[in-house]
Amino acid sequence: MNMKALAWLLSFSLLAPAGKVINFDTFPLGKTPPGWTVSMTSTGAAPRWEIVKDLTAATQPYVLAQVSTGGDSGRSPLAIFDEANVRDADVSVRIKPVSGHEGQAGGVVWRYRDANNYYLARADALENDVAVYKVENGHRIPLMAGVKHPIPANTWCILKVSARGNKFQVFLDHRRILEGQDTTFTGPGKVGLWTLGDSVTYFDDFRVYPK
Repeated sequence: MNMKALAWLLSFSLLAPAGKVINFDTFPLGKTPPGWTVSMTSTGAAPRWEIVKDLTAATQPYVLAQVSTGGDSGRSPLAIFDEANVRDADVSVRIKPVSGHEGQAGGVVWRYRDANNYYLARADALENDVAVYKVENGHRIPLMAGVKHPIPANTWCILKVSARGNKFQVFLDHRRILEGQDTTFTGPGKVGLWTLGDSVTYFDDFRVYPK
């Protein structure tokens, strides 16, 4: 490689937005980690996001968990990452559905404006499917039919969203299973984590790579 090409590559890498990887292992047990904002779509018992110990996690020993079980099926606890405001990005997380009668779900949120307006990709162990929604004015609206796929309870899986302009792709365990487009939320927004109803769900290895 000649020096001119090397200089160009180095300058590009210095200017490219840095990715962030959060594995939760340095945060205190039993508390919401700093840099995260707890919120909720709809009404019900207050969410409770806290650090718990899980020796099955890919990065041990700690994970972030939503452990509050109160509320109905429309209640959606959120944990929003404060340090990223992005339009186009790859966002991924490891999810472990632990329990729940109304849902055993976990999801990735992107282009989050507030607790009532954002995009969502979620996996549900009770429904055994992956689906994509827009949440607009507090209403969760499917953007397409969900895809049936085994989501075993108490087992880790990797959920990833790749967003570019009005297009998005959703991956489960590195396999693309959904893709589509929508123009509701076109500007940048926060990213974060989501659960449903009385789901107790664990999260680990949260990654954001702006594009």
